[in-house]
Amino acid sequence: MKHTHSFASTRRTFLKTVGGGAAAVALGGLSMPALAQDKSLTIIFNGNNENQVAALRKTIADFEAATGSTVTLNLMDHEAHKTAIRNYLVAGAPDVCFWFSGNRMKAFVDRGLFDDISDLVAEQNYAEVLGGTLGATMVGDKVYGLPLAGTLWGNFYLKNVFEEKGLVAPTTWEETLAYGEAAKSAGMAPLAFGSKELWPCAGFFDELNLRINGLENHIALMDGQMSYLDPMLQPVFDHWEELINADFFLENHTSYGWQEAGALLSQRKAGMMNLGNFVKYAVPEADIPHLTFIPFPKIADIPRFEDFSTDSIHIPSNAKNKALAREFLAMFYEPENLHAFLAPAGNVPPRNDMPPSDDPLVNAAVESLKTVAGTAQYYDRDTDPDMAQAGLNGFQEFMVHPDRREQILTRLDETRKRIFGVS
Repeated sequence: MKHTHSFASTRRTFLKTVGGGAAAVALGGLSMPALAQDKSLTIIFNGNNENQVAALRKTIADFEAATGSTVTLNLMDHEAHKTAIRNYLVAGAPDVCFWFSGNRMKAFVDRGLFDDISDLVAEQNYAEVLGGTLGATMVGDKVYGLPLAGTLWGNFYLKNVFEEKGLVAPTTWEETLAYGEAAKSAGMAPLAFGSKELWPCAGFFDELNLRINGLENHIALMDGQMSYLDPMLQPVFDHWEELINADFFLENHTSYGWQEAGALLSQRKAGMMNLGNFVKYAVPEADIPHLTFIPFPKIADIPRFEDFSTDSIHIPSNAKNKALAREFLAMFYEPENLHAFLAPAGNVPPRNDMPPSDDPLVNAAVESLKTVAGTAQYYDRDTDPDMAQAGLNGFQEFMVHPDRREQILTRLDETRKRIFGVS
């Protein structure tokens, strides 16, 4: 059964409580005689980045030296892990494992397979340094994991090209429309947009819905509690259709993959791209120093919410040594250790107090996250996988045939009813 707590309001209550200096719950095991404690720990890691593995081993070695414990690290193929975790969480659970936040985490929380670590979060005062990103690992008012590196969604452009063409990056909807006309006058498509892989369409839907309806309503839709025919969604598609009619997107965008579309920024054929910070992999190395991030423009007068899809680290409910696992998470999550672990992958860290990255885009994203009231996990991480696939297909169809809006949304709502068992 889906959780019915108000996602945004419960997070605000939790953060207020922690920020107000709530008494930290004593970590389990601290009252036990030292000699009676089990000092062995098992960790499963599903990453294939050698430098990340090396950083994790370094933290493990430091932890063993500090605690006199023995830690076993089991490495697992990323894809194989997606199947294996469904089995080992039930029988033979490790003490610590890595996974995804959002709906993929909630699926295991609903089955009682991830431990509530709200006590650790309060004891370490993580709410202070995580801000809006903490919600990624919350269900209701409880925390079931710690967010790791993520991908911040937004608009990216080449600063030198904008200066050369006299373009101004928009921060409001009115400025967006004006930017579009200026970009077209400069012989450029306003947005480098490739929908061949479908998922960029879902990212664009998230951007609009979070700006117009906010996080709580967005998550209600993702959880199947809101209809795709709800009047609240009409302004989302009105704004989207306004951009379609103004020729904002690439002609024949369904034939472009995201990397092919991204290459148009350097070719001066498109001005901005709405994507995650991995857009840099579509830009020639010589242009990367000019690549600049700006949040998606403000539309409604509401707090700012963003897609920040992040992996996460958890303590399984069936772990044998939850007390020692909490001690390990506390050391692993120290700014220097977390930085060493996250830096090799080049993604955006969730903490706002970590050492600066060598990547200016990452630092810009960290600064931007400080003003975010809450985060979603991207469409396909926040909703049921079958619903996500239907949504991706529907959004791409809408971008090609906006006149089919009502039948597309009707079809999506029939899918929602079937998947979530609602009438």
